[in-house]
Amino acid sequence: MKFVFGFTVFLLTGFALGNELFSEEASSSSSSFDVMNYGAVGNGKADDSQAFNKTWEAVCSAQVGDGIATLVVPQGTTFLLNPIKFQGPCQAKSIHFQLGGTLIAPQSTSWGDGEVTVWIQFSSVENLILDGGGAIDGQGSIWWEPCMKTSSFGFYFDCNRRPRALNFHDCNGLQLKGLTHLNSPRSHISINDCKNVFVSDIHIKAPGDSPNTDGIDISRSTNVQIQDSTIGTGDDCVAINGGSSFINITGVNCGPGHGIRIDSVCSVGSLGDGDYDTVEELHVKNCNFSNTQNGGKSGFARKISFEHIFFNNVQNPIIINQFYQDKGRLLSHGILPEAAAIQVSDVTYSDIEGTSASDRAIGLDCDNVVGCSNIVMNNVQIKTSGNSLKIYGSCNNAHGSASNVEPEVPCLS
Repeated sequence: MKFVFGFTVFLLTGFALGNELFSEEASSSSSSFDVMNYGAVGNGKADDSQAFNKTWEAVCSAQVGDGIATLVVPQGTTFLLNPIKFQGPCQAKSIHFQLGGTLIAPQSTSWGDGEVTVWIQFSSVENLILDGGGAIDGQGSIWWEPCMKTSSFGFYFDCNRRPRALNFHDCNGLQLKGLTHLNSPRSHISINDCKNVFVSDIHIKAPGDSPNTDGIDISRSTNVQIQDSTIGTGDDCVAINGGSSFINITGVNCGPGHGIRIDSVCSVGSLGDGDYDTVEELHVKNCNFSNTQNGGKSGFARKISFEHIFFNNVQNPIIINQFYQDKGRLLSHGILPEAAAIQVSDVTYSDIEGTSASDRAIGLDCDNVVGCSNIVMNNVQIKTSGNSLKIYGSCNNAHGSASNVEPEVPCLS
C-alpha cells in the first residue's frame, strides 16, 4: 500500500564532516596507500579485487591519529573488480578513497548469482570521502536485456538478481563528490542507514530506456544534501525511501529519467503487516528537469517543498497519487491488492515554470477518507510543449491553497 508522489521537475580549506572540519593542517599527518603498491595491475583485464582488498586492510588499520588515511587509485588506470566490500570501522578518524582512475565491473552476469546484491559496498566507515575525478562503470547493458521484455501488464521480468553498483551502509559523515557513475546493472548509488551525507558535483549516466537504473536511492537516512550534479538514467533521478528525513536537493539537472520519487513504504515485504515508515522534510530547490516522467510510492509524506524549478517537456509535472500500485514489485507475491491511502500533508510548490508533454499538467489524486492536506501552490506556471495540447489540472480530495497557478487546480482555493 502506497502512493505516488511524483515531481518530475518532479579562506579556510578543508572537508566539513558533520560539525567538524578537517583542515589542511590536520590532513598533513595522513598516510597514503596506492593500490599499485599492493599488486594492482590497472589494465582493465586482470582481476584487481585482491589488491584492492589488501590496500583497504592497510588503510583501514592505519594508525594516523586525527589524520586522514588515504587509498589512492591513480589516474590513467582501469581496474576490473569483482564484488567487493570495504568494511569498517577503521582506526583513522577519516578515510579518503581518492579515485583518479576507473573501476569497471565484469562484463558478464555470472558474478551476480542472486545472493550478490551490490557490486561495491562501503559499510560502517565513518567520515568517508570518495572523490578524485574518476569513474565507476557498472557495464550494465548485459543485465538490461532480459529486463526489457515486458508483459501485457507493463512490468519487468528476470530483474531481481541484478546488483546495485555502489552502496553505502551506516557511513555517517559521508562525502561523495566529483565522480562519474556509468551504466549500473540496477541503481547507481544507494545510501542507507547513514547520517550527515554530502553529495556534490557527480555525474550519473545511463540510457533513458535502461530499466530501473535509479541515480541515487536514499533509505533510512537523515541530513542528506545532494547538490550541483547531473543525473540522466532510465528510472528515478533520486528516490527517497522510507525512514528518511531532512533531505535537501539543490542545483540538480535531471533527465532523462523519472524525476524525483518519494517512496515511503508502510507494510514492507508483507503487503499489510509491516512497519509504518515516513518521509519528511524533503526540500528540492533550483533544479532543472528535462524530458522526465514520474514514478513512485509512499508511507506518510509531509513537510515537503519544491522551489525555483524549471522543467522542459515533462510528463506529469506535478502529481500526487495515493492509489498507486507498483505491479512489478507485487508480481512476486502473486497478488495485486488494493492500495491503502496514506497521509500526505504540508506540501509546497513555489516559483515553478516550464512545459508539460501531457495534457494533464497537475494531478492530485487523494483518498476520499484520508485525503491530502495543506497542499500549497504559489506562482506555478505550466504551459504546453505542443500546440495541439490543451493542458489542465485535476484534483480529488486535496485541500489547501493556490495563488497564481496555471493551469487551475479546482479543489485548491
